[in-house]
Amino acid sequence: MTRLHDRQDARGADAGTPAGVPRRRSWFPSFLLRLHFYAAIFVGPFILVAAGSGALYALAPQLEQMVYAQQLHAPVRGHTVPLAEQIAASEAFVGGSETIVAVRPAPRPGDTTRVMYADGRLGESETRAIFIDPSTAEIRGDLTAYGTSGALPIRTWIDQLHRNLHLGDAGRLYSELAASWLGIIALAGLGLWIARIRRSRSKRDFLRPNRSARGYRRIFSWHASTGVWLLIGALFLSATGISWSQWGGGNFSTLRQAFDWSTPSVQTDISGGSSPSGEHAGHGGGGASDGGTPAPAPSPEDFERALAVARGVNVNTGLVEIRPPAEAGSAWVVQEIQRSFPTEVDAVAIDGATMQVTDRTDFSEFPLAAKLTRWGIDTHMGSMFGLPNQLALFVLAAGIIAMIIFGYLMWWKRRPTGGGRLVGKPPASQVLARAPWWAVLAILAGGLVIGLFLPLLGLSLAAFVVTDVLVGEFQRRATRA
Repeated sequence: MTRLHDRQDARGADAGTPAGVPRRRSWFPSFLLRLHFYAAIFVGPFILVAAGSGALYALAPQLEQMVYAQQLHAPVRGHTVPLAEQIAASEAFVGGSETIVAVRPAPRPGDTTRVMYADGRLGESETRAIFIDPSTAEIRGDLTAYGTSGALPIRTWIDQLHRNLHLGDAGRLYSELAASWLGIIALAGLGLWIARIRRSRSKRDFLRPNRSARGYRRIFSWHASTGVWLLIGALFLSATGISWSQWGGGNFSTLRQAFDWSTPSVQTDISGGSSPSGEHAGHGGGGASDGGTPAPAPSPEDFERALAVARGVNVNTGLVEIRPPAEAGSAWVVQEIQRSFPTEVDAVAIDGATMQVTDRTDFSEFPLAAKLTRWGIDTHMGSMFGLPNQLALFVLAAGIIAMIIFGYLMWWKRRPTGGGRLVGKPPASQVLARAPWWAVLAILAGGLVIGLFLPLLGLSLAAFVVTDVLVGEFQRRATRA
């Protein structure tokens, strides 16, 4: 009876069907199984690479602290020299030939001040960072920093590996494909897990692997239970990863703007025109103006004055970035950059001529959608809750890697012992032929909507369908022959 019950479970039969009565197989679990199978087989390698590089990135901040301890830290001497003197030391070091785009004062005792310069030899969003001992104004290092996070070379290399495999925009397609399908595969797996519980006659705990099983069934048990435990984390990584993607991320940004969910930013245009807005405005690495008249070079004392004004408004954390005007008619921006909990990203715009505040933003007044976006991004990057956040991401990525390996082992174990096949067969085809018309219509409509919002997922799904139809037709012709 146990073997008969197992065979019924594997075929999707309804539990409790009397012997000798034809069984009516449910179409929906079979549909989920076929979708889960094809997506996992073809997209699994992309998810595997994304999870592996993501696990490495989760530990990158600690690695960065160890490798660049000389640049990031300085002896605590109990006193500091004025910020203007630190900037003047940096200017003397670089020779005054480069333009300062941002200054980040030392956030805590034992940390260094960072003066960041535009450099035409660097890539997009990259700056030349000079590290200064705040107690002595001694130069501690000269490195390339990337993006708003200020990632240094080793973390930047890992980040680009995770983002695009160091292949530029073309490589971003891999991460978008992985992020888009990760959620679909996870939800399909959840549906299969629920269907299996409903069919099962046993009282076995489906949240734990079945240690008494052997071979294929033991691997299946590990695969299913791991997937259920990681479900929420996998869906979170999928959703936040899509928000950064090239095509789906663009649609997500458009949707946010349409519903007025964009992240507020200070208005920097003080000449009466319009200024860039949005969460990424002013966060590029170049700092150069877009064809406007360059702003006069600021003095080191100007940075101190702008910071003092911002301290009296809403800037009250140690992690601060001071950005001088990129062009004439623009304001200074002093912004908090604390992305760990509690989030501190208040900002203030200041007229450099009068040192008067022209605009401000406060995180406490952000729309809920903007706050959730900020928290989601920071949690995905491991900065929200520090080391516990990083360890949780590492464990989650390792679990996804294990689940993918279990899946491929199941595929291998299900191969026939004869016939020369190297791997197992896919689940039964023509699933939708058993589905009611309204279900087919709903699936087609859902696929169309998802494909329009996530174009890369839609194209890959269409490729799966075409491949499935061609393989099925080939098999039917071979059978008739």
